This record gives sequence, C-alpha cells and structure tokens, in this order.
Amino acid sequence: VAFALASVSGTLSKLASDMILYLSGNFDFIRFPKELTTGSSIMPHKQNPDVLELLRAKSNKIQNLPNEITLIVNNLTSGYHRDFQLLKESIMAGIDQVKENLEVMDFMLQHIEVNKRILENNEKYKYLYTVESVNKLVQQGKSFREAYQIVGKQVIEGAYVPDKAVRHVHEGSIGNLCNEEIVKKFNRVFSGS
Repeated sequence: VAFALASVSGTLSKLASDMILYLSGNFDFIRFPKELTTGSSIMPHKQNPDVLELLRAKSNKIQNLPNEITLIVNNLTSGYHRDFQLLKESIMAGIDQVKENLEVMDFMLQHIEVNKRILENNEKYKYLYTVESVNKLVQQGKSFREAYQIVGKQVIEGAYVPDKAVRHVHEGSIGNLCNEEIVKKFNRVFSGS
C-alpha cells in the first residue's frame, strides 16, 4: 500500500512541477484563473502557483512513506510488537492525503487554460519547427543527413524561417497528437474486446 501511495504521489509531484514550470513567464504555456493562484509580494504582475507548490510538497512527503514504514519495522524480532500500531496511523494519513491531492489536481486540471497561441509570434519557439523542416526535406527526397545539414546551416546563419502552419507528419507531434486514436485504444483495452 505504501509503495502504491508513493507511486501515485510521485506522478502527482512531477505533474505539479511541470505545471509550475510551464506556468512561469519563461514558458507561459498555461494559465490558471486568479482564484487558483496568489499574488506576488513584490511583483504586481506575477501570480504564484501556491496550490501546485503545496500539492507537490505534500506528494513528496507521501513518497517517504515506504521508508518510514521500513524504519519502524526493520529491526524488530519476529512476532507482534506495539510498534506496529504506528503503521496504521501513517498508512491511513497517507491514503487520506493522496485522495485529497488527487481531488486538488483534478480541480486544477479542470481549470487549466492552455495558451494556444504561444508558438505563433514568439521568436524563442521558432526552432521547435526545425525537425518538421528536416522531415519535409526528407519527404522531398533528400537524405536525412543532408536535410539535417541544410536546416542546421540555416539556423547557424540566421536564415531559418519556420513554416508555422501546424500540420506535422509524425504521430504524437505538435498538431498531430492522435488523441482520438489513443482514446479508441484505451476504450478497447478497458472494454475487454
């Protein structure tokens, strides 16, 4: 049970960390309503992701649960010991905390706002399109190595101009996420057919 709680908590912690990172001004990929963030004490424009930061910390604390249990029982002799009473306390608190963390994350995900236009006019993201440019040259008959060198040279010389029309060829890439296919496979697996 402790390892299951720790595993779920590890995933929640990583997701919270990713959301915190992508919410930052360095990325600006996502936003949350002001009600789900707190203001900065010094920067009026900044919204702090306190909910996610606390969720991350609480999730990280749960990840220590297997270690806590090991330390309680590791040097006990065979048989029953009163020490075991402390296990229930830790496990039950862990279950309650993970349930709360899942509810909070679910609420946050329901209110996430994705900045869908971030790639359009932001110079710092123009190189995200280089792989697609290489792929297009390969589809036109160039070897991958040659296509890679052509696009690389354009980048080095400052001549690279991305085609920002999102119609990428690889499954799972920007603009071709294949979410419908994933949902179909997911439903097929869980329906047992």
